[in-house]
Amino acid sequence: MSSALIIIDIQLDYFKNGAMELVGAEEAAANAKLILASFRSQNLPVIHIQHISTRPEATFFLPDTTGVRIHPDVTPLPDERVIVKHYPNSFRETGLLAYLQTLPIQDLVIIGMMTHNCIDSTTRAAKDFGYDCTIIADACATKDLQLNSKLVPAEFVQNAFLAGLSYYYANIVTTEAFLK
Repeated sequence: MSSALIIIDIQLDYFKNGAMELVGAEEAAANAKLILASFRSQNLPVIHIQHISTRPEATFFLPDTTGVRIHPDVTPLPDERVIVKHYPNSFRETGLLAYLQTLPIQDLVIIGMMTHNCIDSTTRAAKDFGYDCTIIADACATKDLQLNSKLVPAEFVQNAFLAGLSYYYANIVTTEAFLK
């Protein structure tokens, strides 16, 4: 065993009628389900990251709300680790690194939401901790952003962040390519 799957924040608030709907969330979740099935069929470690907001000004991932629940496409099994986080970086003030260090792995496959925030910060941290990272691009989703009153469409946000990560931090592939 040399690889583990990290599923970041595929939670109901990111889907239709959620408090922070993302562009392409349904498609990303469907691809995440395929990746998850592959890891499960090979008995490889799966780690679910669940964001629960503790910031007073937070508008989504609020404790004890429906939106904080993990999406049904990637529901954790009883033997799969679920790590709760309160910051974009899945390593910050969590037991993720300590848990990974108990496993005989070197490679992390990262999927989830939001590409420009939690995927980005977690991948950079993982690389800094010495892990080789692969991001499944179409198993991730993000949203439109604004910069100086200009709209940056989600597609551009997704491509720009993944392009930046591909330079040093991660190998970027599609679900189809990964499953071959």
